[in-house]
Amino acid sequence: MSAPLQIGLLVFPRVTQLDFTGPLQVFAMLPDAKLHLIWKRIEPVPSDSVMALTPTTTFADCPQLDVICVPGGNGTNDLLNDEEVLDFLRKQAEGAKYVTSVCTGSLALGAAGLLKGYRAATHWSAMEMLGQFGATPTKTRVCVDRNRITGGGVTAGIDFALTLVSILRDRTTAEAIQLQMEYNPAPPFNSGSPDTAPAEVLAMLRERGAANQERRLEAVKRAAERVN
Repeated sequence: MSAPLQIGLLVFPRVTQLDFTGPLQVFAMLPDAKLHLIWKRIEPVPSDSVMALTPTTTFADCPQLDVICVPGGNGTNDLLNDEEVLDFLRKQAEGAKYVTSVCTGSLALGAAGLLKGYRAATHWSAMEMLGQFGATPTKTRVCVDRNRITGGGVTAGIDFALTLVSILRDRTTAEAIQLQMEYNPAPPFNSGSPDTAPAEVLAMLRERGAANQERRLEAVKRAAERVN
């Protein structure tokens, strides 16, 4: 019998929980996979909502993973210049079959120097920042470039995980998980992209997120200077 797939997802303060729980639900339905929730210490980690997440292993105790995944959220700003986090990602990437992210988690991969020369996706609000890490920003739901697989914003994490399962196993396995989840999106509004959202809605979101965007741009700048 082959060894189980080792799949690890990083958890960190102010992670967007759906970035994390969407792929986790898909991976949890994958036979013969062992899942790891990873952080510096074994203690509850606050997400960006009321939900707290409890890691199952630490950086020091985490086994070599087949898949390392970094979700996104406002907390990624603090990861971009955290050498303990970036060193862990670099070490895991050396032996991982797939180096992956959801949403702004791709910025952390970039800050670790893991996206140079790769196409990558991220949340629409961070797309322009990927280039500072030597990546080619790619406006798509899921971006596959060799063993780098990156998902777009938040809900794209489910698409990302199903795509990865089809690569790790086969399409039938991925389709069975999709059916089991009844993942059959029919959104009530056509506002899930800046290309289709009403102008006033986009403007409202940009204004609401301006302060965080400024902090993120500064963190990206410092990280990019180090990487380059």
